[in-house]
Amino acid sequence: MMRKKDIYTLAILILLTVSTAILSNNSNNFKYIIFFILSLSGIKFILVAFQFMELKKAHQFWKSLIVIFLILFIGTISLIL
Repeated sequence: MMRKKDIYTLAILILLTVSTAILSNNSNNFKYIIFFILSLSGIKFILVAFQFMELKKAHQFWKSLIVIFLILFIGTISLIL
């Protein structure tokens, strides 16, 4: 059975996914939309990793490694585009 926190996280993930789909149909300011969609995807990645993959109970090294990887990944993609 899912806890209330898991249900809230799942609802936030669904809301972020729907907002990403709505934003992807907008053709104005293409670079800003891509950065915003990447940021929303990063938030979804963090939510899934920390809530459903139990990373919040992991060692501080692994937590920081995931966050640093995400920042570098989004930053690199944003610079390329």
